[in-house]
Amino acid sequence: MRTKRRTKLIHEGNYVAEIDVELIETDDEWSPYLSLEETGKLDDVREALRRGDLKKAARYGRVYTLTPLAV
Repeated sequence: MRTKRRTKLIHEGNYVAEIDVELIETDDEWSPYLSLEETGKLDDVREALRRGDLKKAARYGRVYTLTPLAV
């Protein structure tokens, strides 16, 4: 079993969070996958962004505001 660090983007409304997670690599067909702790972290960030709780979301990674461009 090996692990790799990757960055996942979570998009909710006008916000995007950049979250570092650890992927687990094995020799089976389900590889790579996230541990329960990592999926829980992503779910916590997604829920915090939905509520507008940017302080809580920022505990896990970087949070950005999306601004639409008028073309």
